[in-house]
Amino acid sequence: MSGNALAGSAEPLTARYDVALLDLDGVVYLGRAPIPGAPEALAKATADGMRLAFVTNNASRTPSAIAAQLTGLGVPARASDVITSAHAAARLLAEYLAPGAPVLVVGGMGLRLAVRERGFRPVTVASDRPAAVVQGYGPGIDYPLLAEAALAVNAGAWFVASNVDTTLPTPRGRQPGNGSLVQVIQTATGRRPAVAGKPEPPLHAEAVARTGARNPLVVGDRLDTDIESATRSGTDSLLVLTGVSRPLDVVLAPPRLRPTYLAEGLAGLLASHPGVTRSDGGFRCGGWEARRRDDGQFDVTGSGSALDGLRALCAVAWSAGGSGPDSRVGEGAVRPALDKLGL
Repeated sequence: MSGNALAGSAEPLTARYDVALLDLDGVVYLGRAPIPGAPEALAKATADGMRLAFVTNNASRTPSAIAAQLTGLGVPARASDVITSAHAAARLLAEYLAPGAPVLVVGGMGLRLAVRERGFRPVTVASDRPAAVVQGYGPGIDYPLLAEAALAVNAGAWFVASNVDTTLPTPRGRQPGNGSLVQVIQTATGRRPAVAGKPEPPLHAEAVARTGARNPLVVGDRLDTDIESATRSGTDSLLVLTGVSRPLDVVLAPPRLRPTYLAEGLAGLLASHPGVTRSDGGFRCGGWEARRRDDGQFDVTGSGSALDGLRALCAVAWSAGGSGPDSRVGEGAVRPALDKLGL
């Protein structure tokens, strides 16, 4: 697990962990295209004996639709390999509601199907007196449905969100995610939802239960969902730099958002990871050394893989920031070092 330095591993991560719990958007694919090299890396990871599960906060589509998309992109997958925040939200509902209870569903077919599979009756209007409102992302969500959901919540229905990601990564840039849509109902009702998706524990627990993982590795592109979920669950994690979180975000991350490992992409599953060591007031990784100068600025010197320099820079910044839950160093102090690394 993460601390004040990224972990090292003398063997490939495929040899250390039995199941990779992989996020999708920004990790395996972006929009309708695979992340370059992702299908090949996952095929090799499978050949090395690592099992793959695809764990996503996106609740809009069914597992079979997601599996079909993955297969079409060169990543063979079955519906049973896909665990969504819709599954986690439906399980959460099942812990509190009686079988057959009406649930107003705001979201796509994936969420509606998950609710139905748990034995609830999906409804769309507040006049059906739903016991709960469950909200997940769906591109077809419109004002009338949001209005019905707000009416139901104001009337006493339990409010559950599949996830609260504020944005979605797309080839055109970041677009509003379910968290942004949840704000509509939350603002109209003054009620905060119970959250099933990352970084809250229910989705991670659902993924571990469905896969039977004994030593899982969470793989994601977002510090504030994937990595925080792993940290809160006491699970090791790998951050890939193919999606939302960037090198600056990693360097400035507080303890709850720090990954165990760092890689440019999914090929990081197949590789060993160099350790970070203390070096006369600084930290060294590979051919790079990072330290904090007397003027408070951070600096890196050396050569080799820029990722090794980033690992060393993370160690010195994380140590300088302390161990409090919101400890940070300033962006201006680390940006020149990132520029020197070309990051």
